[in-house]
Amino acid sequence: MAVRAALSRARIIDAAVRVADRGGLGAVSMRNVGKELAVEAMSLYHHLANKEALLDELADWVFLQIELPGGDRGWRAGMELRARSAREVLAAHSWALGLIESRSNPGPALLRHHDEVIGCLRRGGFDLMLASHAFSVIDAYVYGFVLTEQTLPFDPGEAHNAADFARQFEPMIAEYPNLAALVTELTSERDYIFSDEFEEGLGLILDQLAFRLVKRNRSGGDRG
Repeated sequence: MAVRAALSRARIIDAAVRVADRGGLGAVSMRNVGKELAVEAMSLYHHLANKEALLDELADWVFLQIELPGGDRGWRAGMELRARSAREVLAAHSWALGLIESRSNPGPALLRHHDEVIGCLRRGGFDLMLASHAFSVIDAYVYGFVLTEQTLPFDPGEAHNAADFARQFEPMIAEYPNLAALVTELTSERDYIFSDEFEEGLGLILDQLAFRLVKRNRSGGDRG
């Protein structure tokens, strides 16, 4: 007879992740997580105070999955690594984006995550205010891109044949010359994959941050 593993906070959170992945955040309850673990919901209260505590732990779990920009990496390599990892994690768990933006009780993984991101930028020469701006704009871009990917009416990673893609949209954009020109440009020499836009946009942001960093340091700004 198989011996059931002892109930623990870590097992509860892992079960909550599975429940959320299958049914969305609305499916996460003490009862459903208990069912996932084949235990009574009351057993969970020995490890977590209530559902709100469970959601706080679930949000912290998300930040544990995102690779941190520590070590000897330069600030740009660190921000690229972290942005790509955040996008991958948030895309893999469609419920995560809404959850991490809704919690007001940050856990240790979230706090360490933020501290490491700021630290990477400061090691790269960013003063505290410029690091704050960089953190904010990168997060806004990553979160917005993930949200767009999740709500598109087609698979954002799917390659669309150039001719078919252009033909599909041609009738509806015929009266909009700038939009028609863009579609032609996007599909003239390659298949169109929306997800490819992520790296382009990230590069634009990091290029501008690099420019701001040089400008700030030349003007002798406070490096905080």
